[in-house]
Amino acid sequence: MKRLTTAHESLALGVPRSAPGAVFALTLAGGVSLDPGEGGEISFGRNRPQVDVCVGENDLQVSRKHGLLNFTGGQWRVSNTGQLPIRLPNSRWLSRGEEPIPLSDGYTPLFVRGSGRREHLLELYVAGPDGGQPATRHGDVTVPPRRWRLSAEERLVLVVFGQRYLLHDLNPQPLSRQQTADVLGELRPGETWTGRRVEHVVIDVRARLSAGGVYGLRREEVGEPVGNALNDNLLRELVLSTTLVPPDLALLDALG
Repeated sequence: MKRLTTAHESLALGVPRSAPGAVFALTLAGGVSLDPGEGGEISFGRNRPQVDVCVGENDLQVSRKHGLLNFTGGQWRVSNTGQLPIRLPNSRWLSRGEEPIPLSDGYTPLFVRGSGRREHLLELYVAGPDGGQPATRHGDVTVPPRRWRLSAEERLVLVVFGQRYLLHDLNPQPLSRQQTADVLGELRPGETWTGRRVEHVVIDVRARLSAGGVYGLRREEVGEPVGNALNDNLLRELVLSTTLVPPDLALLDALG
């Protein structure tokens, strides 16, 4: 294990050439780097004498040993052993006792939750196969987003349910089940639409996307209170994956 001083530049700027799969971990207090190897481990937390990387040493809400980086199965993974959650990119949260999350090659910022609204940055970087930054791929064909298959009925329900997301409201929220049913009743007056029918459609799609690997669509993944989090995460995934796009709002044109 090699030490990184407090003068080390941000890992967002890259790392020196290293063994493929080497991991770097850095905070304001310095950090370490470690080559890959089964059983390799880096600890981080508030208690500087007993962890490899010190983070939030003057914040009593940060646990003395708040988390671990472990090399298992040919990959570095991060786990939380502290009291408060760790925030990862894409608004993903990692709490104590959850399955470790694998790290991709390149740069990953982690934010360790502290007192009040404080968050303490822990920068991570996993060297790519060439021992440095991931290879540039300027000329490669762009990989399209993963679009989810929806039936015609599911698409209609979700466009109505999530129309504020497609309208790019500043802080969008789903319509209520009953509001959605009322709009669907206007669009399809010959059909019976209820809040329960809307709920069944939304739950079915949420379960399918969750089984397909989308995080944040199950109650145990978001914690209590759940509120609208599950449906908010569902609609954001559908919009970000371009499964639903603003032109889909044309389905509402019959409302005049």
